[in-house]
Amino acid sequence: MSDASAKLTTPPHFLVIGHVTKDLLPNGGYTIGGSATFAALTAARLGFSAGVVTSASPDLLGRLSEALPDVAVAARPAAESTMFENIYEADGRRQYLRGRAAPLGPEDVPEAWRQARIVLLGPLAQEIAPELAALFPAALLGASPQGWLRQWDASGLVSPTAWTSAPAVLPHVQALILSREDLIAHSGGREQQQQIEALLADWAGRVPLLALTEGSGGATLHSAGRARHFRAYPTTEVDPTGAGDVFAAAFLLQYALAQDAYAATRFANCVASFAIEQPGTAGIPTLQQVATRMQRSRATTPAR
Repeated sequence: MSDASAKLTTPPHFLVIGHVTKDLLPNGGYTIGGSATFAALTAARLGFSAGVVTSASPDLLGRLSEALPDVAVAARPAAESTMFENIYEADGRRQYLRGRAAPLGPEDVPEAWRQARIVLLGPLAQEIAPELAALFPAALLGASPQGWLRQWDASGLVSPTAWTSAPAVLPHVQALILSREDLIAHSGGREQQQQIEALLADWAGRVPLLALTEGSGGATLHSAGRARHFRAYPTTEVDPTGAGDVFAAAFLLQYALAQDAYAATRFANCVASFAIEQPGTAGIPTLQQVATRMQRSRATTPAR
């Protein structure tokens, strides 16, 4: 049996499902991104076996062994990859979806991988079938819903939309991890703050744990009807891309180990603080780096 075949018959400790992406650069070319990329690399660098279920075009799939070292990949080939283009102007950012790989369903998950201990659903462009949430009854299941909160028009221009599959997904989710930016984009309008709080209350009432990340503002954990805020670790931001996905993976890994959601939030804040210090995935840390920063920092105490 080849190494690749062996990986598909052995469940990874951490499994993430979602499209790897081509993130188009202003001057041509692309970088490899997506929730699946950042989350899987986080697990691998922290010392856990990691797997990705994804879809992409053959050229991108051919680069994944280099982009995702030590990560097992189960991929559905597609005619094109999911591609995002961000255009920045004086009035803000416009995002376009320039391509979309194949949708992902239960048939794309290797049989052995259905026994993974930790699973993260990380959609980017409505690619994950809701029934996938019921495929892992024995796993710690997390979800980052940003890709369920997006729609696009004929030109590819991305805009917010309601998460219509939430009633089918949330009953199976133990931890919902999202950013305030996701909710701001989703809500909009003059009554934005009220809409955000209503969504948070609704979703937090349907899952045991909800972690809301707020960039340099830290993260807020909603659990058992209570919300508790945790400060971010002091750092110098170079590139915030993927920080939420790094946080999500770190949170799930630590929570699975100790069943302590507060400790998991502190740990995830620390891991994410490294991720933003370098471009792309270069800053994702090792477990030793995280342990050292946590020991030295005073930011491990929840804000009051």
